Amino acid sequence: MDLKTASAIRRLRLISAPEAVSFLILLVCSVLKRTTDFDAVRPMGMIHGVLFILYVIFWLDAWNRTKWSAKTGIWYFVLSVLPTGGFFAERRLRREAEDAVIASRARKEGVVGA
Repeated sequence: MDLKTASAIRRLRLISAPEAVSFLILLVCSVLKRTTDFDAVRPMGMIHGVLFILYVIFWLDAWNRTKWSAKTGIWYFVLSVLPTGGFFAERRLRREAEDAVIASRARKEGVVGA
């Protein structure tokens, strides 16, 4: 895996968890707005919107660089629109990056012919 591909996966991984947290907080704010006088939907919506747009930009970049299959690429997008999906995406991306590092080291040491 080259440096730009690793960076693209890292950026997507780093934005996944904050995007998921902001989504959950936005859901809580929506419930609180309807049940109490607390109204933080507008600022939280803007924060979540910015994080979601960053996620989509980083997702497109990672998909383009990694050459994921359509199924994998779409799966990472679907995870972004589920309330806790960003946590699963982050964990899966971390595992994918670790596997790439292990494979790269194995190729460098001549252990595998990949």
